[in-house]
Amino acid sequence: MNPTSHDASDPASVTPAPVPTPSELTPPDSAERRKRRLRIARNIAIGVLGTLFAIWLILFITKGRFLKGPVEGIASSLTEREVAVKGDFQLYFAPFRIKFFAEGLTVSNPEWATRPYLFTARRIDTRIAPLPLLLGNWRLYWLDLTDGAVDLEWNARRTANTWTFDSSGDAKPLELPTIDRASLRDTKVRYRDPVLQLLTDLDFASVVSNDARIGQAVRFTGDGTLRSTPFTLKGALLTPDATVQRGQNKLELQARAANNIIDISGTLPSLADIEGVPLATRARGRNAAELLGIIGVVIPRTRTYKLNATLVKNDREYRFTGLKGTFGDSDIAGKFTVNMAGERVHVDATLATKTLDIIDVSPFIGYNPDVVAARGVQAAAAESGAAPARLLPNASLRAEGLRVFDADVRYTAARLRSDSIPISDISVTVDLDDGMLKLSPLILTMARGKLESDIAIDWRRRPARTQYDIRLASTPMAQLLSGFGVAEAGTTGTVKGRIQLTGDGDALHDSLGSASGRMAFVIPKGTFWTRNVQLAELDFGTFVQKMFEDKLKDPVQINCGLVAFTVRKGAAAADPILIDTTKNVITGRGGFSFATEQMDMAFRADGKKFSLVSGQSPVQIGGYFSSAKLNVISPELLGRAGVGLGLAVLAAPPAALLAFVDVGDAKSAACGPVLQGARAAGQRTTKGKPRDDVGNGKKATSGKRDDKKFLGIF
Repeated sequence: MNPTSHDASDPASVTPAPVPTPSELTPPDSAERRKRRLRIARNIAIGVLGTLFAIWLILFITKGRFLKGPVEGIASSLTEREVAVKGDFQLYFAPFRIKFFAEGLTVSNPEWATRPYLFTARRIDTRIAPLPLLLGNWRLYWLDLTDGAVDLEWNARRTANTWTFDSSGDAKPLELPTIDRASLRDTKVRYRDPVLQLLTDLDFASVVSNDARIGQAVRFTGDGTLRSTPFTLKGALLTPDATVQRGQNKLELQARAANNIIDISGTLPSLADIEGVPLATRARGRNAAELLGIIGVVIPRTRTYKLNATLVKNDREYRFTGLKGTFGDSDIAGKFTVNMAGERVHVDATLATKTLDIIDVSPFIGYNPDVVAARGVQAAAAESGAAPARLLPNASLRAEGLRVFDADVRYTAARLRSDSIPISDISVTVDLDDGMLKLSPLILTMARGKLESDIAIDWRRRPARTQYDIRLASTPMAQLLSGFGVAEAGTTGTVKGRIQLTGDGDALHDSLGSASGRMAFVIPKGTFWTRNVQLAELDFGTFVQKMFEDKLKDPVQINCGLVAFTVRKGAAAADPILIDTTKNVITGRGGFSFATEQMDMAFRADGKKFSLVSGQSPVQIGGYFSSAKLNVISPELLGRAGVGLGLAVLAAPPAALLAFVDVGDAKSAACGPVLQGARAAGQRTTKGKPRDDVGNGKKATSGKRDDKKFLGIF
């Protein structure tokens, strides 16, 4: 027996088992699983990359030509249009940008379009950024297009267009891809919008520079029509060096239409992106009405104009800010927006003028400003179709044009340049809604008095109906008359009044010629220069006495006065004319006609004091608005002169003065009804008796109290 052997049954001979470490406690299958997952991920990554590389390699070697059929089918299914490539086709990564090349590419239009194809190209070659494409954005690093044709159309109701491929969805605005550089050869773009009545054709041609210097440009020319107005276009998209590093492009565009020239320039983020981009805009022409008429906005004609502004286009809204320029001899500044998204074009504007020339105001009441400037108002009235000797124009705005656009305009003018009318601080708010035109309020300062008006013209009626409400606040008569060239106005009093008329007609003459209403001007207590009062009365005795005393400007106190007319169908009759002074009572009869522009009025002044030499005969005003005639030697005065001559022959020269004696029996007026603007029937003497010497608003004569009809109307 081996002495060194031990009995297995002996406990003392058994060796203790070693204690396991923490790593030995981990199940061997867990570590193995982790390693296996890493190997799988690695293999998958290698497989994906390998597959992608293989695909890239296959596409690169084959140029992706084998994808022609599948791409045509998928594109046709997604766009619901027929997409076809007749010639060579390439689609692959070169090396990391997507290269697309096709010959004879066509994309069909929907059946309602007027052209069969949305897009055709004999040859197209482009590089596409892959990452933006995954996010749904198209970015073309460069585009080379030969013999391309793009047809962009809206349907008749503007509910669908040719570039929105989802037939079940709403039509979307045109969104062109971002294009860094482009080379276009013999490429045409056609755009048609039946709602805007716009049709345009553009021809593109490129001058290519190898180094992409500023000489590289996409140049284009074109023509078309907008609302039946033909226009032409020419311009260029200039690509600077910076474009290679995703820089910007400069746009230069000139359009000519309806005797207007429009220049637009600016910097675009890409060759085809003008949305939201500020563009410097300059427009000039002989008549701004021709310019705005292109988009269907009707305004009165203007003289030669020049305008500068910044244009920003957002979809169908065009905003012009920083507007500055001139029209005729007037300046203008402000901003305006043209929104073409609604059923009707809408114009919103805030405009201001520092100096407004009165000739540039004339078109707004129907005159041709060029004729006014060259030959005067009467010639301009005749040119508008008015009869000889008439002043009110016959020209009118096109009523149908005022139904196709709406407007909200705020306009101010600091000063009116005029030789005879002292007007300043003009402001007007214009509201046009479906043919209902309101100028409310129209405010101006005239001879230090405020004139405020509300004028409404309903162009929905045929002919148009105009409501005039014109209110003159208390205005110094001295200032008012001095503005008309009178060296000394002859009064320190004031006047206030109101005109309320309603008439039918598309021209100012027709509107006033059919108007009915009331016109009243109140003269509160003040002074009138003696010469004016005595001239109306022809009181030679007082006049000579004043002349010898050299006191021609000795004031006569006015107690109250009212000059009012009742207007019926364009004919105005005195209702009443009554001015009460400390020395005289001046009354008037007769009236005038807006229709014929004839005047037939007589003013008479009866003295309140005894005067030895007094004509006491009416001063007649006749003729037309354009050529008024003042007759101070009336038949009644000539009759008195005849009596005086007879007395002189029979007796002695002093006896001739008896025919001119004024006994001073004029009846003073009660000023209450006068200052209230009451009609003739409401006028009273200071003793409360009705007056019968101030007209009645129905019939009147030139100084004779009979039943002769005024102008054959009343």
